[in-house]
Amino acid sequence: MNSKFDIESLAWDKQDGLLPVIVQDATSLRVLMLGYMNREALMATLACGKVTFFSRSKRRLWMKGETSGNVLELVGVATDCDADTLLVQAHPHGPTCHLQRSSCFTEAPGDALAELDALIATRARERPDGSYTTKLFAEGVRRIAQKVGEEGVETALAAVAQDNEALLGEAADLLYHLAVLLRARGLSLADARQVLAARRG
Repeated sequence: MNSKFDIESLAWDKQDGLLPVIVQDATSLRVLMLGYMNREALMATLACGKVTFFSRSKRRLWMKGETSGNVLELVGVATDCDADTLLVQAHPHGPTCHLQRSSCFTEAPGDALAELDALIATRARERPDGSYTTKLFAEGVRRIAQKVGEEGVETALAAVAQDNEALLGEAADLLYHLAVLLRARGLSLADARQVLAARRG
């Protein structure tokens, strides 16, 4: 996401110097919250890399997570077609909602594959005991690649010999093991998506 734009070209005068800001999880694409920024909040966000708003109740700049520690690490900022609304993509560190939920919008859709990929990345980093994913990482790339092969065959067999429910179950297993294999090689599903996007042109 491109964060290079002329701050002064934004439509600050439409709402008394404030712009609504939609915050989106850069990984899962889930909408996390809505806030407001003035010029100073936007400049602070771009300068420090932590999403900062103008609090209408406190009448001051407010960095998300300044007391809870649940900051929003900036990935990028984009404007809409009228230059009067901002879309901020960020990596949340902890729950975004004050009710300890990941999103202030409880029904906000997300990207299930991206969330799975993020969970697998966490497993790769933390290696919790008793986790099947941890076990796979411990067994190494060869074993994980073997599992991808097995799941691929099972998916193909389900496609020709079983019902849709069985096929979907095998496809889900294949996607999971493929995501683990990519992580074991230092890659991610997002990297594969970029290849697909480049092919699409």
